[in-house]
Amino acid sequence: MAAARKTFDARLSELETIIRKMEEGQLSLEEMLKLYEQGMKLHQSLSQELDTAEKRMLELTGSGLAEMENAP
Repeated sequence: MAAARKTFDARLSELETIIRKMEEGQLSLEEMLKLYEQGMKLHQSLSQELDTAEKRMLELTGSGLAEMENAP
């Protein structure tokens, strides 16, 4: 992947645009399937990034609590 990865917010915005287009109901079946596939890929990458962030926050919180409990 030569191009820089889009930010979380940019990908979320792109997913929201896809959803709006699909909800309008003005697309052919082929266009709908193409957008659905793009949307699912975006959803997967966004979910993975959120999961990673959540795990990191839990690690930080767990570490912070352990350090505070052991402090004099």
